[in-house]
Amino acid sequence: MTTGKPARLLSAVPSTLRIPLAARASGDAIFPQMAVRDAYAAGILEQIRDDGHALPEDRTTIYCILSRTRRFRSLAQDFLKEHPGGRVVNMGCGLSHYFQWLDDGKARMTDADLPEVLELRRDLIPEINERHDLRELDLTAPDWWERLDLPRKRRAAPVFLFTEGVLMYLKPEQVQAVLATFGERAPAGSMLVFDAMCWLGVGRGRQHPSVRATGAEFNWGIRRSSELTQPHRRLRLASTYRVLEGIGPAYTLFAPMVMLFLGVSLYALYALEATDSVDT
Repeated sequence: MTTGKPARLLSAVPSTLRIPLAARASGDAIFPQMAVRDAYAAGILEQIRDDGHALPEDRTTIYCILSRTRRFRSLAQDFLKEHPGGRVVNMGCGLSHYFQWLDDGKARMTDADLPEVLELRRDLIPEINERHDLRELDLTAPDWWERLDLPRKRRAAPVFLFTEGVLMYLKPEQVQAVLATFGERAPAGSMLVFDAMCWLGVGRGRQHPSVRATGAEFNWGIRRSSELTQPHRRLRLASTYRVLEGIGPAYTLFAPMVMLFLGVSLYALYALEATDSVDT
């Protein structure tokens, strides 16, 4: 019998935070070649697993989460090597704890999410480092940039923003607004990294083995990667990473055909960069 604290009832999209948490808690044993060695996930999961919800057991989803975790982590680490003491913001942090991997003694990190998530997070993950803070965030609000206290001028030091398992639940116009704000406000050299599915996934939340139990729905997917730079002229697609790369020979065989017929990967990470501008 668990002695953890009873989990608060979260609304549909916030409740999906259980999926990456469970994957990082158990995935290392299933896919040792993709191990992330999360020191917090299992303990946090143990405290909330008495809420009556089944834990995700879909192997493909677990692989995807481990793969994207490793990629988010490595991209943030690369950014901090280039910009010592830089700021990293996890927009829609859920119960993830990336600071365990990113704390180099100088980095500053903000974990941000909806109030209902942060209330749960404060109970489960006490924060004691002065370079790590929590902020309330609603990415659908037009002032989300200000609420995160991000740079007011483009000539400021660049920042690294990432959002994991979030944008696909927003409406297309809301995603476009987020990208446009980043393009308009971010200092040159700033990065925005996120995961996105292709257009075929839209409206198919009930068919996803792990997501269907939450009641959340996929509202956004892309048809062409060029869509990601259209919201603002300063946006440049720096890199794309196929999340399912390496999962098995079937994927290796069929991935090129998927790209040919669909125009984009079924599921991938995208890194957008804010380019130079003479404007302030």
